[in-house]
Amino acid sequence: MVHGQFSELETIASENGFRPADLILFDFGISSTQVDAPGRGFSFRADGPLDMRMDPTSRMTAAAVVNESDVTEIERILREYGEERWARRIAQFIVARRPLRTTRDLAQAVEAAVPRKAWPRDIHVATRTFQGIRIAVNDELGEIEAGLRAALSTLKPGGRMATISFHSLEDRLVKSFFNVESKDCTCPPQQPVCTCGHRATLRIITRHPVRPSEAEVAANPRARSARLRVAERLSSEATSPGGRPTPPATRRHRQSPSPSNE
Repeated sequence: MVHGQFSELETIASENGFRPADLILFDFGISSTQVDAPGRGFSFRADGPLDMRMDPTSRMTAAAVVNESDVTEIERILREYGEERWARRIAQFIVARRPLRTTRDLAQAVEAAVPRKAWPRDIHVATRTFQGIRIAVNDELGEIEAGLRAALSTLKPGGRMATISFHSLEDRLVKSFFNVESKDCTCPPQQPVCTCGHRATLRIITRHPVRPSEAEVAANPRARSARLRVAERLSSEATSPGGRPTPPATRRHRQSPSPSNE
């Protein structure tokens, strides 16, 4: 076991003799052991410090985000990472109640900000706020993007990359990355000649994400939102001797019909 981040995957694999790799499995997001420990500050269900660090050795904490950021930045975090429709109002209430010291302080600020009739039925009203702040504290999306790139450089031809995502932001990043890396060209469709020089590096195995069965969800309710995607590393034979991709041939594209004289 090695303590590190997704972005360090390539270096860790090289230093420990696991490069090139046959399989890389990513399990994104927070773990149950972190959520269930009140002292880690991830959950609003038990009062704890405003921490939310996945790596306790890192500097940024949830307390720093909510107590030191201005209202505009807090709103951005809640809207972008928490997909919270009440982001502006929640940010205003957080700033008005500062300093916030515990998870209960933060949850109460959210509860006060969102009108009772607008509370979601299926999740706690503070769920999206906690998610957004947690993602910001740990730079989760940036680490996922860097980790996917590192995995691509670490896999051997024929090796596979599998990802388990638990919310739409994670899954969207993976889907986009797989789609781009499975194409020979990423130029705009209307461009007649390829100038990007991009070559496909992956073959998508799961066109649609694999979801947990009813039996899995019954045994582990936290698995209900899991999405599994898999892609296979293609051979590097399409690259030139210098390692640079060979540009695809000129594109063929439909000619616009001639304007009618009628």
